[in-house]
Amino acid sequence: MTRILIADEHEVVRSGLRRIFEAHPKWEVVGEAEDGLDAIDKAVATRPDVAVIDHSLPLANGLEVTRQIRSHLPKTEVLIFTMHDDESLIQELLKAGARGYVLKSDAKQDLVEAIEALAEHKPFFTSKVSKALLDAYMKRPSAEKGTLTNREREVLQLIAEGYTNKLIARFLKVSLKTVETHRATIMRKLELGSVADLVRYAIRNKVIEA
Repeated sequence: MTRILIADEHEVVRSGLRRIFEAHPKWEVVGEAEDGLDAIDKAVATRPDVAVIDHSLPLANGLEVTRQIRSHLPKTEVLIFTMHDDESLIQELLKAGARGYVLKSDAKQDLVEAIEALAEHKPFFTSKVSKALLDAYMKRPSAEKGTLTNREREVLQLIAEGYTNKLIARFLKVSLKTVETHRATIMRKLELGSVADLVRYAIRNKVIEA
């Protein structure tokens, strides 16, 4: 059973969402909140699998609610359900820990699929949100998209070639902690989530041969 919390200032929106969710045989609405502070309290009390949060909540907005829920309940996924499609807002909410983002205008075709995805701990973004994120990324100066130092490129190459952190530290004559720091910086700069992503990046950018 997927447990869902609904947080929206407007009762008509909450009741509409409850009807949609309770029509699903494997979903249960465990609470409703009309403001941000209530949303945080209800989340902690009910420990939902998915929290559906409107960004424009009174007392504490969706950004702060997302931060608090993810801090207290790391296994609870946050789905932002809002009318706002501002690129910078989307990015801030993702940084705060939201893993899904559905515009209210897209609810009819996307909301159920979004809940299903987050219940399995998979991210979900509507096509409009994905396009907004891509547009924001393409507008960034190229220097911000992952310029590595010479040493970071060395570490990148060695990781992609299959060397462990310990072997890299021995090879470069640096501490293990230094290698771990370089590795974390590389992943952050290149916005990569796994070693497999890093290897693909290295091949694509001719850091190593395929």
